Amino acid sequence: MTDTEFNQLTDETFRRIESALENADGDIDFELAAGNVLEIDCAGGKIIVNRQAAMHEIWIAAKSGGYHYQWKNGAWRNSRDDSEFYSSLAQMIAQQGGGAINFG
Repeated sequence: MTDTEFNQLTDETFRRIESALENADGDIDFELAAGNVLEIDCAGGKIIVNRQAAMHEIWIAAKSGGYHYQWKNGAWRNSRDDSEFYSSLAQMIAQQGGGAINFG
């Protein structure tokens, strides 16, 4: 994957996350900070989503731990257990008191 392809994929991913959070029923605040770091503030603390351009990965930091996602077979997949990015992020948000999120 080229840097341009990575940037396009991550831009689309961040737009999808922001759209879902804007339409969420739960009490969630979020902000896209400098350096393409998305801070999601749930009742149970922050979740940080950021892109790691040098590694072509998206990283998530949540209370449950730190996670790295790589683009494989048309989806962002966890580098450890191959779980899908959006379903994992939705689960983390719910666990931290942010309610149900649909990234559909």
